[in-house]
Amino acid sequence: MLFQPTRRRFLQYAMLGLSGMALSNRAFSFLIMKDELVLNKALNIAIPSGSSIKTIATSSKPVLTDSDFLWHAAPDGGACFQLDDGWVYVSNSEIEKKGGGVSAVRFNQTGSVNDAYSILANTSRNCAGGKTPWQTWLSCEEYGDIGQVYECDPTGKQQAVVRPLMGSFNHEAVAIDPKTHYCYMTEDMNDGCFYRYKPQYKGDLSRGILEVAVANGVFLNWQRIHDNEAILSPLRYQVQEAARFKGGEGIVYYQGQIFFTTKKDNVVWRYHIDTGFISKIYDAADYKQPLLTGVDNIEVSQSGELLIAEDGGNMQIVVLDKQYNPHVLVQIFGQYLSEITGPAFSPDGRRLYFSSQRGKTGMSEDGITYELLLS
Repeated sequence: MLFQPTRRRFLQYAMLGLSGMALSNRAFSFLIMKDELVLNKALNIAIPSGSSIKTIATSSKPVLTDSDFLWHAAPDGGACFQLDDGWVYVSNSEIEKKGGGVSAVRFNQTGSVNDAYSILANTSRNCAGGKTPWQTWLSCEEYGDIGQVYECDPTGKQQAVVRPLMGSFNHEAVAIDPKTHYCYMTEDMNDGCFYRYKPQYKGDLSRGILEVAVANGVFLNWQRIHDNEAILSPLRYQVQEAARFKGGEGIVYYQGQIFFTTKKDNVVWRYHIDTGFISKIYDAADYKQPLLTGVDNIEVSQSGELLIAEDGGNMQIVVLDKQYNPHVLVQIFGQYLSEITGPAFSPDGRRLYFSSQRGKTGMSEDGITYELLLS
């Protein structure tokens, strides 16, 4: 049975997480924007007043004019990593039949691109993923019941490693609790599950225990899965009591809480790690004309606002403020056969990277990756 906590129980427990959402003085807050957007006519994208936007990479074309490396098709989930001399943005490629992988764009300390390269190849439908506390990228295959998780080095110096004990299933994304290094994972299926991988040792995903969430009212318990590689049956059917979610998508950690989206019912969820309480913080069904639909990839600002990228909505990135009210941050016009993917902040929080997966033509080989410089 699909997990559906009642409105009354949601209100009863809604105050549990407020203490975990305190505003950082150093962080940029989207609350000051007041929904004021202006149109960048050159790119046909509406952005916050005072901000600027540019293209940093286009699928099938070199990122740098003096390099033969071509940006990958169908850019999807991504993340940024701090380096000694700048930072790097990694981006998945959601191409099937071993045509996927992960590419990276490297920036110097002033924000100029100085390198681009592959960090994973010959994988399939690399959709989203997650950043680890030890600064690696987990790239997730949305590839039916045999999808895997690959641990990648953002610098490309170390070869990527598959992590089979994290489960064979239609992976979407992963978020990691920095205290325990437990990995929380979503599954993009109509009757998908919510998983947790508990590594035996912190910072080492080679050994651990895989669990699936089981609903107990408005709380989640966890039950172990023993057939991690789905040899006998798909993972989502191995525990009959497992809680079901309608198309798990993006997931992110913030101050003791896990936030994730389910696209089939347009819901954003909040899970409290310490208490096990789970609730809906946004449900498009609550609105006659919802601003946010097609909920997909998710990112969190340094001050705790949630950014939701749309797949099937209006080609928007929508911010949920501290009261979980929606506000449009970005809207792309003229690319309605595409979807927005891969939102990720630079380490200082001033730049937001994201992609239009299929660009203006609706073809995977015409994806576009942008940088939004916030004022």
